[in-house]
Amino acid sequence: MRTTMAAPIRALRTMTVNEPRAKYREVFGEETRSRHKEFLWKRIAWRLQALEEGDISERARRRAAELANDADVRVRAPRGAFGDGSAPPPDRTQTHVVGRVRDHRLPLPGTLPTREYKGRVLTVTVIDSGFEYEGLVFRSLSAVAREIPGSRWNGFLFFGLTNGRAARASGSVEC
Repeated sequence: MRTTMAAPIRALRTMTVNEPRAKYREVFGEETRSRHKEFLWKRIAWRLQALEEGDISERARRRAAELANDADVRVRAPRGAFGDGSAPPPDRTQTHVVGRVRDHRLPLPGTLPTREYKGRVLTVTVIDSGFEYEGLVFRSLSAVAREIPGSRWNGFLFFGLTNGRAARASGSVEC
């Protein structure tokens, strides 16, 4: 970039929000809907350089248009791609079973998080499919924590399983 271009581009950085909008109108010949100062600064700087030093070549512009036209992305195969319009053959189809990822903050199954609440000692059993409390199975620790006081609680906070205590819990967690 020539030194003659550096000063006007540097001056763009010190403008208030409305000044780049006016400069945009001057440089592009149209209004902008944006009030994002950083976006306007980049667009105006690019345009000033393109006007001063020349835009991209017509050949490059044509090539970009060709690439854009060829970028036909398909999610599904077109009808009739496999002959009779049916589904793809089984040997060309891959299926994967996606298992539920276990939250690393949760204690291992068999752990018994406990908490004293309103004079009672509450014990929850961590099982493979969730959490068991008083014979009922809950999908999340927060659901158990919601059941006990009757109001919304974060399960980790209610049972004191924050700051890695769940990973260190071997048998029971005292709160």
